[in-house]
Amino acid sequence: MSSLAPANAPGSKANWLALIKEAVFGSHQDFTAISVNRAILLLAIPMVLEMAMESLFGIVDIFFVAHLGADATATVGITEGLLVVVMAVAFGLSMGATAVVARRVGEHDPDGAAEAAVQSILIGFGCALLILSIALPFAPRLLAWMGATPQILAVGSLYTRIMLSSSGIIVLLFLINAVFRGAGDAAIAMRVLWLANFINLCLDPCLIRGLGPFPRLGLTGASVSTTIGRSIGVLFQLYMLSKGSAHLEILKKHIRVKLNVMWNIFEVAGVGVLQLVVAMASWLVLVRLIQSFGSQATAGYTVAIRIVIFSTLPSWGLGSAAATLVGQNLGAKQPDRAEQSVWRASFFNAVFLAVVSAIFLAFAPQLVGLFSNDPAVIRYGASCLRIISLCYVLWAYGEIIVQAFNGAGDTWTPTLINFFVYWIVQIPLAYLLMTKFELGPNGAYYAILVAEVLLALIAIYVFRLGKWKEKVV
Repeated sequence: MSSLAPANAPGSKANWLALIKEAVFGSHQDFTAISVNRAILLLAIPMVLEMAMESLFGIVDIFFVAHLGADATATVGITEGLLVVVMAVAFGLSMGATAVVARRVGEHDPDGAAEAAVQSILIGFGCALLILSIALPFAPRLLAWMGATPQILAVGSLYTRIMLSSSGIIVLLFLINAVFRGAGDAAIAMRVLWLANFINLCLDPCLIRGLGPFPRLGLTGASVSTTIGRSIGVLFQLYMLSKGSAHLEILKKHIRVKLNVMWNIFEVAGVGVLQLVVAMASWLVLVRLIQSFGSQATAGYTVAIRIVIFSTLPSWGLGSAAATLVGQNLGAKQPDRAEQSVWRASFFNAVFLAVVSAIFLAFAPQLVGLFSNDPAVIRYGASCLRIISLCYVLWAYGEIIVQAFNGAGDTWTPTLINFFVYWIVQIPLAYLLMTKFELGPNGAYYAILVAEVLLALIAIYVFRLGKWKEKVV
């Protein structure tokens, strides 16, 4: 087993600082040749910091919005329920981009990696235009379809229209960052989201509250600041791609349509989109079920989920690192090293989430109370945090392993697992517990707990069979 220390002196503070500095500013190393633990940390540290800023924005955003009232907070929750479809497209395409780019990098094929990057971005632009054409005219109707009350429609229709119409930018932002991660340039992806979300953080209070020379836009200001920040992030991504990096260089000869490469990405990404649609659409159904209990229930759930997302950001970083290492090591014909990377990342994740789970069980009301002083919202949110946190240790393994399948290009396996646990188990169970057993929103939380435990157990079993090692992309 390789040492966690970055060099030969495990306890050296200087070596740890050097490792963190290398991770943040970008590493030029071959991740298929250095120690597994070092590779995980070099990739995971910037990915964790990247997600930290993304999640921090989500927390700050809901902080300002929550003070506008339960209807405004519920609008954000319902709109995010609609955005799950866009997120599914974004993450699904990201899976394909990461898998193919990482495999080409592992094979030491720089032209193949550059071609995969360009075709991924062209796909992203096409998706962004399609989303705009659908969301711009129909956004308020979709909000009403999700069960929004007349009060919510009055407060949030413009917010929802802006968020959905500009959500193609989310696809591009996640997709291009996936290209950077697949190539091993996680530090660049980190800087992109830090820039985009720093702008969001600065503009959010200014446009919501009308600070200084800025107009007071209320809830609409949150959508405007998000759109501006993410758009600048995409422009910065394109600039960094034009400069080239240690692991990826795009030349003029690569900027052309290559249908065979595009289809190769679609083969992985298409199923990846389906995988996320299956998972996220089930979440949309849960939001719809919870909304039937009123704005306070939806607001409590929205706040709790934002806290959950923020608390699990290291998990996303570790999972993304594992996916990159799986793709690169399979490309380098080192399947055993790919598997070792996954188990090591999963263990680190389980240790971390065990601590988070204990904090949620002890301090859930206080955490939710930071965002709302409504007793009902606090009660719903605290219950959600406590119930969901019970599955954290097992979920830690499931999260990493699912991303490992995707990094190998085996997107069908987690898709089938997601369909079974979310649609065959979670949704019927949530409905049964909420209505027949009269548990209210708690029924949805218990259904999430059961589904995530089941997903982790199935994922571990299938991963140990090892068929993912044979996937060709």
